[in-house]
Amino acid sequence: MIDEILMDCEERMEKTLSSLSENFATVRTGRANAMILDRIKVDYYGVPTPVNQMAGVKTPDAHLLVIEPWDKGMLRAIEHAIQESDLGVTPNNDGSVIRLPFPALTEERRKELVKQCKTFAEEARVAVRGARRDANAAVEKAIKNDNLPEDDAKRAEDQIQKLTDRYIEAVDAAFKKKEAEVMEI
Repeated sequence: MIDEILMDCEERMEKTLSSLSENFATVRTGRANAMILDRIKVDYYGVPTPVNQMAGVKTPDAHLLVIEPWDKGMLRAIEHAIQESDLGVTPNNDGSVIRLPFPALTEERRKELVKQCKTFAEEARVAVRGARRDANAAVEKAIKNDNLPEDDAKRAEDQIQKLTDRYIEAVDAAFKKKEAEVMEI
């Protein structure tokens, strides 16, 4: 019973951590990163499709992404989708590929991106605490419904708190790493 609650709690916290990593990957640093295109969807014959599923994305150097669509007829649609997104990068279409030059970030823009990362980290902390709250509620329910002994319940709550502390530390470490990456010139 308690093992189930702990496994469920840890699973939710792990999903939160992976979601945080995905969110951090979409925040652009001074370097070109193909993952920032993951959220950009292009209307591909009536189906919203991610750019990386309809084109090859290469990183020839640290400040440039080259998008080469497999269907050359989609060049305009991809270019339009990138312009409509909030990437802050202007695509250059030469008729066969789209180049995305990433200029170096200004100090002000870096600080805005760190704020965005801080928001993602706080949302992750809240989600971890929510998993803790739900696990503690499940333990309380087990006390009432399944006659779980108080000692076992106390041990379970201690284990849940240790899990929570471990995942909050992981969120903080991920944020510190991303902050350093964004502030790096």
